[in-house]
Amino acid sequence: MNNHPATSALRRRDAIVRLVREAPVRSQDELQRLLEGRGIHATQPTLSRDIRELGLAKTPDGYVEPGAGGAGRPGADPRAVARLERVLRGSVLSAKPAGSLVVVRTPPAEAHPVAHVVDEVGLPDVVGSIAGDDTVFLATSAPARARALARRLQAALEGAPAPRRRRRA
Repeated sequence: MNNHPATSALRRRDAIVRLVREAPVRSQDELQRLLEGRGIHATQPTLSRDIRELGLAKTPDGYVEPGAGGAGRPGADPRAVARLERVLRGSVLSAKPAGSLVVVRTPPAEAHPVAHVVDEVGLPDVVGSIAGDDTVFLATSAPARARALARRLQAALEGAPAPRRRRRA
């Protein structure tokens, strides 16, 4: 194995990017433990430098790569994010994790517009969506990602007026 410092930095940074893509990493301590689990030892100052040089941004959900799409993420289209927030506040009743899915409940006939705007924004945790009449299933790659996504969506709903409920004719 090549122990040249440049090679080890590349290997470590590659592992950091993979970890951030796989699941939320909320702190440098957590990142350090995850790297240790992969046999990579790094000090806190080294991790700080790696995070800075990789351009990772710290969000309430953890570190994200530069240009990762989605609400509150660097590189997201502000108009699409604003539209997503409006649709969430106006059309979503709840968002709950179920395995690697997030079940989003809406009033009747509002699931498709919600799924459409979620797809348009390109939330990084969402790998696909299916809309019915009053329910949207958002597929993620892992249960941890589903829980994080449900928390983000639910947080966007807190403090917002209750969505209007339509009567069926």
